[in-house]
Amino acid sequence: MIRGKLARAGAVVGAGAGAAAAYAFLVRRWQLGFGATVEEILRAMPLDERVPNPNHVTNRAITIHAAPEAVWPCLAQMGELPRGGFYSYVTVERMLRMKVENSETLSSRFQNLRVGDALDRLGGLIVQAVEPNRHLVLGPEPARNLRVTWALALFPAPDGTTRLVSRCRAWMRPGVERLAWRVILDAGQLVMERRMLLEIRRRAERPPEASTVAEERRSTVA
Repeated sequence: MIRGKLARAGAVVGAGAGAAAAYAFLVRRWQLGFGATVEEILRAMPLDERVPNPNHVTNRAITIHAAPEAVWPCLAQMGELPRGGFYSYVTVERMLRMKVENSETLSSRFQNLRVGDALDRLGGLIVQAVEPNRHLVLGPEPARNLRVTWALALFPAPDGTTRLVSRCRAWMRPGVERLAWRVILDAGQLVMERRMLLEIRRRAERPPEASTVAEERRSTVA
């Protein structure tokens, strides 16, 4: 009987270890690079040097059937209210005490980003670098236990499409806190970021006149 229990316990432990290994080497690798090509994962992105030895890196990307100039306004107005939101799941963001509303219109009010601008109330999304129609890099000011850059870059293709590449590059001090952050990021970051990429694509691929009319109506109401 004892041997039988030990054998079952060993089987459970072995199965758990196998599942953990499969997640680490297959599932996790896939979700960390969701939608991105090998070239995009290896390509240098703006301000990579701010986090020279990261222990958490994600590269996620999507093809948008529009020019960078049609995608950029969505990126430029991102942020908590009164800005245009993050184009993801508002219910989850509000649970995290973020004041957000995903805008369906484009506002000229938020198109002139500058280094140092804060897109959230807590200061975790401060503009670190910006070049209209090319890239936007966000992140908190470096701290002793955390360094992060979140780069969103636009790469035009010869066929008129644009690749939107999102890279999160972070260094977290080893320990329990890092483990907790890793569990949170692994569980939720892909879900939220995938929704963001899809919603940006949907907005950017709309006919130009749709955004123009919406903006005119918004201005009239204001």
